[in-house]
Amino acid sequence: MRVLFIGDIVGRAGADRLKSNMKKLVSDYPSDIVVANGENINPKNGITPSEAEALHFAGVDVITLGNHAFRQQSVYAFLDDCPYIVRPANYPSQSPGKGVATVDTPKGTVAVASLAGQVNLDPADNAFYAADRIVNEYKDAFIIIDFHAEATSEKKALGYYLDGRVGCVFGTHTHVQTADERFLPEGTAYITDVGMTGSSESVLGAKKDQAIARFMTRAFVPLEQEESSPEINAVYADTEKKQIVRIKL
Repeated sequence: MRVLFIGDIVGRAGADRLKSNMKKLVSDYPSDIVVANGENINPKNGITPSEAEALHFAGVDVITLGNHAFRQQSVYAFLDDCPYIVRPANYPSQSPGKGVATVDTPKGTVAVASLAGQVNLDPADNAFYAADRIVNEYKDAFIIIDFHAEATSEKKALGYYLDGRVGCVFGTHTHVQTADERFLPEGTAYITDVGMTGSSESVLGAKKDQAIARFMTRAFVPLEQEESSPEINAVYADTEKKQIVRIKL
């Protein structure tokens, strides 16, 4: 399976950069499925139905979400009905939306799931047990896990826990691309964090001066998304050829 996974899209800068470069991306990295984390695409975090539809139209097969999944209330009904967007599967079953999306490709069915970490994030069920349920339910599919987590240790542990049982475990949320892309010993494609698709002159997508002011004053300073110098962070894995590369564009 050839998988192109695009890191957390932040604001208009990230969305516009991706849309204008999607044709080049899929040309340079021919893929059976394209996945993108879109939970920060709205200027106020979260995602709206129109933003999701625009990403899908641009060529993203599945959109994953994380801890900002429900920031925009206008998306709730859309999450219930849309087949190509997923919120964390270890959120309560009563939450809007679903945790797994399936896509039929020439190489078979792909199941894409989002899982939320437990360390320093909003309360969620244990991601390891939720992953077990997904593996059991979709045992005939190629499984891609977006692990939206804060702690590097939690991401590494889940990667090894699922090694050989899923096709890919790709970390998101921390917005800084890590240099540890690899195939784990039993064959699962892994990276601790795919990185961010947004302004490269920002603090995780936010304006620098506002982020600095928060750290220096301990006061609540509203964060606005920076739009200058956007870049795409992504990862590409060919699981048949055992090739995996980080992408900056």
